[in-house]
Amino acid sequence: LPDARAAVERPVKVLRVGLPKDYYEGDGLSPEVRAAVENALKALTDQGAAVVEVSLPHTSFALSTYYLIAPAEASSNLARYDGVRYGYRAEGATGLIEMMSRTRAEGFGDEVKRRVMIGTYALSAGYYDAFYGKAQKVRTLIRDDFTKAFGSADVLLTPTAPTPAFRLGEKTGDPLTMYLSDIYTIPCNLAGIPGISVPCGFSAEGLPIGAQLLSKSFQEETLFAAAGAIERVLPVRRVAPLEG
Repeated sequence: LPDARAAVERPVKVLRVGLPKDYYEGDGLSPEVRAAVENALKALTDQGAAVVEVSLPHTSFALSTYYLIAPAEASSNLARYDGVRYGYRAEGATGLIEMMSRTRAEGFGDEVKRRVMIGTYALSAGYYDAFYGKAQKVRTLIRDDFTKAFGSADVLLTPTAPTPAFRLGEKTGDPLTMYLSDIYTIPCNLAGIPGISVPCGFSAEGLPIGAQLLSKSFQEETLFAAAGAIERVLPVRRVAPLEG
């Protein structure tokens, strides 16, 4: 295994940092987040890293692609959850079907149920090719975008989320808004590449902001080096959780 601790101290003077222009366009990115990520970029360039602009043109399709593939796989995997072999089991059922139904109704939270229903629909007869099958094809295009980007960059620097952190439970009543917070982290998951989020600042309200670094597969040492370089200039300030 690579020496991760040593990688954190590695100099970044030969590092090529790619900025995906597609991640910085549009109105969804908070000005506070943009400024914090720019500080993270300056931390790297002040230590000798070079900046290159890259493009990930299929980024706009990542959110809808992920929320077809992930629910479909959740639906498929959780179909085996019956409350018999492992996990939670509802009490008081008089038969097998009632026990399974009550177990799933009581044991799954709202978000899990939501994903199971979406995924079951996407995998159903007549819709598989139109939804899940097409999403897998777009996933390949997203992965190809990253492959091309890493032809000119060693790491990519993006925001971790479009806004500063929100309060626990604040967006659970609005799933779409909650899903949109994943817009920058979903593409790398679809592509199967490693990423790391590094604290890079705080909002005016004292809420944390993160910068995301991405690299090619099996290049975690490069991520550790870039993350270490940012933290040397922007050390993490420990803060107590906000009350209320």
